[in-house]
Parts: sequence; structure tokens; C-alpha cells
Amino acid sequence: MSGHSKWKQIKNKKAASDAKKGAVFTRLIRNIILAAREGGGDANGNFKLATAIEQARAVNMPKDNIERAIKKGTGEDAGSELHEVLYEAYGPGGVAILIKAATDNLNRTISDVRHALQKNNGTLASGGAVAWNFAQKGVVRFSEVPANKEELELTAIDAGADDINEEEGGVVITTEIKNLQRLKEELAKKGFKSEYADIEFVPKNTVALDDGGQAKLETLTTAIDDLEDVQDYYTNAE
Repeated sequence: MSGHSKWKQIKNKKAASDAKKGAVFTRLIRNIILAAREGGGDANGNFKLATAIEQARAVNMPKDNIERAIKKGTGEDAGSELHEVLYEAYGPGGVAILIKAATDNLNRTISDVRHALQKNNGTLASGGAVAWNFAQKGVVRFSEVPANKEELELTAIDAGADDINEEEGGVVITTEIKNLQRLKEELAKKGFKSEYADIEFVPKNTVALDDGGQAKLETLTTAIDDLEDVQDYYTNAE
């Protein structure tokens, strides 16, 4: 699967600097605002919002910050209008990249993205050139492989999982978006509490890179990830 910035931020939160934590907070607050705007401020009836809140709590975001973000999303508190935008790009070795941003200034964001790409062996692609190679999927991640992995797999399959893989020392389960909430809840009932559950862009076809290409891609994705307005990025690199 693709490199996934938000998951890595959450996974490595304990080692993060204060500046990095601030950037993570900003991104997760925007997730909450957008989720509340889309589906309302009641997390019990808005799975996307419940997921965004859970991710915020995972990095110890104060309750007041979360509540203010919800109110901004529902319009109870005034704030700058956020736009969701998806940029398509190519990286080293022809790797396909999707860059998801949330911004109150589209001109600033596209300029920043273009600059990061041009400086680090990447190019901006036209609409549709890259997106066709990705499918949106529900993804549940565990940071470790449980001792009773077979039970995890059987429970996941019964709950509608499409694929189960070991990745980054843990387990990654994918499903159709409509099954994500059920999958997460059924796993939790069996005692398998996930570290992360959300909707991701999963590549249909992957590209293998040599060590040099991997190093260049990491430099590029780090530059993308450091941009203030970028929420997430996805690649089809193996």
C-alpha cells in the first residue's frame, strides 16, 4: 500500500517535536471541521466525525480544541471557509501521487504544492492523469501483529474485509467504504482495538523503485508533508 502521512504522524506522536505536534493538531482540527460540516456535529450519528475525534484524542488534543472545531464545522462559530482539494502529481520513477489538502487560500496552496514538486523531482499532473489508479477504501490499521492473528483475520473477513496484509510491523485491513464502521466495531467487540481507521486512496497498481528512487521519493513526500495545507498524500510506490 501507499505511504500514508497521517497514520505515520499518529503512530510517531510520542517522538514528535512540539512544532510537528502543532502541525498534526492543525490537520486533525481541519478534519474535524470538514467532517462536522459534511455530516453534522453529533459524533454518534456521524462516523467520519467520530473517526476524526478519535484521531485527535490519539495525539492528546485538548477537549476544548475539539469542541471549537466541531462548532466551526457546524457554523456555530465563525471561521475562514475551508476548501477540500485533491492534486495529482508524478514523482521519481513515474510514481503516481495524490495530495489531499484543506485550505482557506487555494492560490497559496497550489503555489506551495507546485514549488515542493518542482524542487524535489516531481511534477504536477493534469486532472484525472493519476486519480484513475487509486480507489477509495476503508482502512483499519493495527500497529502490531496480534498473537491471535488468525482470529483477527476471521473476524475481519466475516465483517466484510477485502484484504489483510502485514505492513510496517502491524496489520492493515481494507474494506469497502460502506463497511468501514461495521468492520471497526466488529473487531472491537472481539477485543481488537485499532490504532487508526479512515478512508484512504489505495493504489490499484504499484511501481517498484530502486534505492535511489526510494530516497528521492522520501525527500519529495517529506517536502509535501511539511506543507501547511496538506492533509494527506498517497503514492503507488511499493
